[in-house]
Amino acid sequence: MTTRIQPPSMHESLLDVAGKKIFVAETGDGPPVLLLHGGGPGASGVSNYSRNIAELAKGHRIIVPDLPGYGRSTKGMDGTDPFGYLADHIRGVLDRLGLDKAHLVGNSYGGACALRLALDTPDRVDRMVLMGPGGIGTTRALPTPGLTSLLNYYTGDGPSRLKLEKFIRTYLVFNAAEVPASVIDSRYQDSIDPEVVANPPLTRPKSLRAAWKLDFTRDKRLARLPVPTLVLWGAADKVNRPSGGRMLADRMPNCDLYEVANTGHWVQWERAELFNGLCADFLAGRR
Repeated sequence: MTTRIQPPSMHESLLDVAGKKIFVAETGDGPPVLLLHGGGPGASGVSNYSRNIAELAKGHRIIVPDLPGYGRSTKGMDGTDPFGYLADHIRGVLDRLGLDKAHLVGNSYGGACALRLALDTPDRVDRMVLMGPGGIGTTRALPTPGLTSLLNYYTGDGPSRLKLEKFIRTYLVFNAAEVPASVIDSRYQDSIDPEVVANPPLTRPKSLRAAWKLDFTRDKRLARLPVPTLVLWGAADKVNRPSGGRMLADRMPNCDLYEVANTGHWVQWERAELFNGLCADFLAGRR
């Protein structure tokens, strides 16, 4: 059972997308913005953006799905093309909500989902904000300690609160003392859902070919992607290397890059006030 950490007055629904149930919470009015969460153990949409939803909803219709495999959405993933699987289902969310186009905001795994959706169907994306997205230069160096910790969560002796706390306090954030025990407790409970344990949504690529498909810096479409993009990357990110930000800025024709000092992988949570201001300005066209 997923712990509900949400601002008041959010409308909740379960959308049928390609035979799967995708949980969505909504609030606010204005241009639609999808907030796509990261892929750490116990992650879910509203909990990952708990410090951002109310502020961004002042000028936008905020739509917060649980990605496939997470939260209250149907469990299980297509491991042969996980980014494509995520993008297809989030595109299906747009279809079910009757939206031809929306802004996408994605952190980590959600950032990879947003980028893949934009590459496959750029006409469906207005503007895009990516925070330490996955799949950037992943085949050009060994995995980071943070990513290794994340991928090992369900292996070996299985999930535990101690493993999750180490991942969050050591690798996810810059200042471990800022994370309350309640955040770790709720994420741990969500991470041991039997359906999730049986089908972990984030696993290692099964082959070198599969790994290459997950590295966006090898995708020639990046150089032609017209979607205005803001990349935010914590300078102390231990999960996805901050050098990935420059890789995207060098390859994408319409990409702004902001490196956030003294910040880890969870920019929207660690630096909420800064993030909310930058995100709102960018989505409104105030670059």
